[in-house]
Amino acid sequence: MFSTFGTLATALYLSLASGQEQFLASVPVPHGVDAVNFTKLFAPEHVFKEAWAEKSWNGLTTFAGSTPLRCFGSDAETPYDVAVLGAPFDTATSFRPGARFGPNGIRQGARRLGVSRINVPMKIRVSDHLDVVDCGDVPMVFIDNKVALRQLELANKMVLKKTDARSSGGTSLAKDGKFHPRVLTLGGDHTITLPLLRGVADVYGPVSVIHFDSHIDTWKPRAWEEGPWLPGEEVPVTHGSYFWYAHNEGLLAANNSNIHVGIRGALNSWEDYDNDYDVGFIISHADELEDIGWKGVVKKIRDAVGDNPVYISLDIDVIDPGMAPATGTPEIGGITTREIKKILQGLSGLKIVGADIVEVAPGYDTQDEITQITAANIGWDILALMAKAPLTA
Repeated sequence: MFSTFGTLATALYLSLASGQEQFLASVPVPHGVDAVNFTKLFAPEHVFKEAWAEKSWNGLTTFAGSTPLRCFGSDAETPYDVAVLGAPFDTATSFRPGARFGPNGIRQGARRLGVSRINVPMKIRVSDHLDVVDCGDVPMVFIDNKVALRQLELANKMVLKKTDARSSGGTSLAKDGKFHPRVLTLGGDHTITLPLLRGVADVYGPVSVIHFDSHIDTWKPRAWEEGPWLPGEEVPVTHGSYFWYAHNEGLLAANNSNIHVGIRGALNSWEDYDNDYDVGFIISHADELEDIGWKGVVKKIRDAVGDNPVYISLDIDVIDPGMAPATGTPEIGGITTREIKKILQGLSGLKIVGADIVEVAPGYDTQDEITQITAANIGWDILALMAKAPLTA
């Protein structure tokens, strides 16, 4: 048996390599197989068709099988509704680095998903409503954070200024009255949310942020209180201060219509919560899930954001490290994967103008890639939320 299969494999390889169809004539037909059907089975049109079939384990790995596109090159004029961007950046993190490898890790975790497959819990097939493309990773230098974040900001704005592929009827939420693509960004450490919000605010004005995280990330830059900075020295943004900057730049919706979900990290002082409220957030702590359940959390979110345009920013450390260990600043007592799926389902109908999934550091993952798979499924559900909500006023 093995010699027959070896002969067939060798013949197939040589046939493909040399282009000589007649080579098959020298291959012995296996016992019990019709010679005509055997020849048809290995005919070049069938062999090549199968060689290039779209499978989950071969070909270019894009997020959930979305179409690969050179969004900043030769395909720049191709229309689409949602662009997936990778942001390989982790040089503003405070503990464990490694999130620069997050974008490809999340894509790896999304191989069994598909924008053309039905998301049963969400009751929708994304491709029926949105054309989703994967633009690959934004080139971000690793030696200068300011330059890297500026590169991401410009790339995001280039995508957002385009016109989408399937413009919805009615009045657009955008300030210019047009319909624009949305962006799902795969991080990267959480600092990337600041340049992404700048682009979103250019199109829609200040937005309500639903921030899934175990940390509030609204800390004032250290030089305001203490630190090694020289007098007058500009303090760089980090993955713990970007919302402070976003508030001061007017990117966040007013009246405390932004919300943290899953908070459980330590504080420097109770004044951190006062500052957090001043920045514009209310908080749903992770412990609340035990008291009010996922439905109570959903109600708290919807009450906070109202009818505003919404941006979702999800740090994978909001999930308990038993289910998502591969992150830079893990905190025990987190949300489960089932709970996050139920919460996201409860957000159906909100006007999601953009989203990011950050802090996935594959180097700390288990052998079975549970963090990457978790992040990918969350991204798939966020795409479903986008498909459910046209950006109309």
